[in-house]
Order: sequence, then C-alpha cells, then structure tokens
Amino acid sequence: MKPKTVKVMYWIFTVLLVLGMLFSGFSEIMQFPSAVEVMKHLGYPTYVNIIIGVAKIIGAVVLLQNRFRTIKEWAYAGFTIDFIGAAASLYFIDGILAALAVIPFLIVLFTSYYFWKKLPN
Repeated sequence: MKPKTVKVMYWIFTVLLVLGMLFSGFSEIMQFPSAVEVMKHLGYPTYVNIIIGVAKIIGAVVLLQNRFRTIKEWAYAGFTIDFIGAAASLYFIDGILAALAVIPFLIVLFTSYYFWKKLPN
C-alpha cells in the first residue's frame, strides 16, 4: 500500500474513533439521561460515567497528536479495555447479542491502530 493511502486510511479511522469517543465522553460527563440509564441498567454507580468520560476525552485528544508515541499507545490500550469491559458488562446483563454490538467499535479502533503502526516515522 502506498504511504499516502496508509496516511489517508489512518486519518479516516482515527477521526471516526475520536469523534465517537468525544461524543461518548461528553455525554457521560454531562450525565445525559441515556448515559445515566445505561449505567443504571448495568448496575454501576452513575459517577463512573464522569470518570470514564474524562478518560475518553483525554484519550481522544491524545490520539490526535503524533509527538508522544508511548502515551498514544496507552490511549489505544485504554480504549481497548473500555470496549472489552463494555462488551463483558453487556454480556453479563443482556447476553451475547448485546455484547457483540461492540465489535464495530473494536474494528474502527484496531483499524486506526493498524494504520498508525504502518505510518512512516
């Protein structure tokens, strides 16, 4: 694959991921009713939304920079843990079909990560 194609693909998937995490993070921090309802349904205290929301916003900002590679690696790991934790929580409460809904988000995440690793330094 040409370097320009890799760069374009990286930015497409990274922007999708960042926009999703910013939207999710802000809805959790602002305690939107839908975010509160999900936490209640899963049996978590609603203040966890604020903690996760702040982490998502920080992680999204980190993904947009290219200077601090180790911190960027941590952001990808954090989002992976978030998605897997969400899938596990959904599985234990609502079953396998609900847990499988996380797969598209993991695909976007891993595709962004894959193309980031393919970028020339």
